Amino acid sequence: MGERLFLRLDDDLLHGPESGVPAGTLRAVPVSAALQAHVSHILLYRETFAAGHEVHERVLPDGAVRLVFNLGDAPSAGEGAGLPVEAIGASAAPVVVRMRDTVEGMSVTLRPGAAAALLGLPAGEITGQAVHLDELWRGGAAELLTRMAEAPDDAARAALLQSVLERRLRDSSGAVHAAAMHAARLISESGGRKPLRDVAVAVGVGERRLQQLFHAHVGLSPRAWARLARLHDCLRALRLQPAPAWADVAVESGFYDQSHLVNEFRALCGVTPTEFMGHAISGSSKTLV
Repeated sequence: MGERLFLRLDDDLLHGPESGVPAGTLRAVPVSAALQAHVSHILLYRETFAAGHEVHERVLPDGAVRLVFNLGDAPSAGEGAGLPVEAIGASAAPVVVRMRDTVEGMSVTLRPGAAAALLGLPAGEITGQAVHLDELWRGGAAELLTRMAEAPDDAARAALLQSVLERRLRDSSGAVHAAAMHAARLISESGGRKPLRDVAVAVGVGERRLQQLFHAHVGLSPRAWARLARLHDCLRALRLQPAPAWADVAVESGFYDQSHLVNEFRALCGVTPTEFMGHAISGSSKTLV
């Protein structure tokens, strides 16, 4: 049994260079024009592990809501079994996923503010949870998974999945919550530095209303989203610094000091900055993006 890292930032094509995922495991699917306002990316994944061998993958949080369709052995978090089809709520905590045998399927990452249109309920109702998608789609998810398994190839599976998502958009209100998406983008683009009161003013709401919008349509609080944005900004900077001076990194990334940076790494990544760099060096030495 070993542990590897998985990290994907917004501007990464498939995954970050820190990830321990073997080259060729992931493949991006072009998102159809009808889905682009709601879906940031769709990934195909396929990996086979040696018999009796289990890999633990530490997935660093990006705050997104995801739909996952497992055609092989479903990865699991914790001691329970994985779900064949699931909606994974937004989270600001790392998750260690257990994988064995053959892992295969597709994942759909939703944009902030898009969950209600595709899931039929506010993002805040599944925050920090993985729920069987049939609980939300009333049996439609299992039926879709069966049809995907019967499809002749990956291209046909991707086309089938996107056609179902497009139909769900047509049958729902279909609207992304524009204020929530705008606010999330402002915070991300500032690396978590923009004061939340300024974000609220920019989208034309009060701070209390901003909290409500984030909870319902993003699934996290604005402060949690800002913490992730600051962490992600720091992780991008570390890609350019193989031997970082941590006190300088802390200040440049918007942390109060080095102690604050260490505490945030532990809370959001589950490892210290030094441990993260060890994972990153290990991952980048054997993977391609």
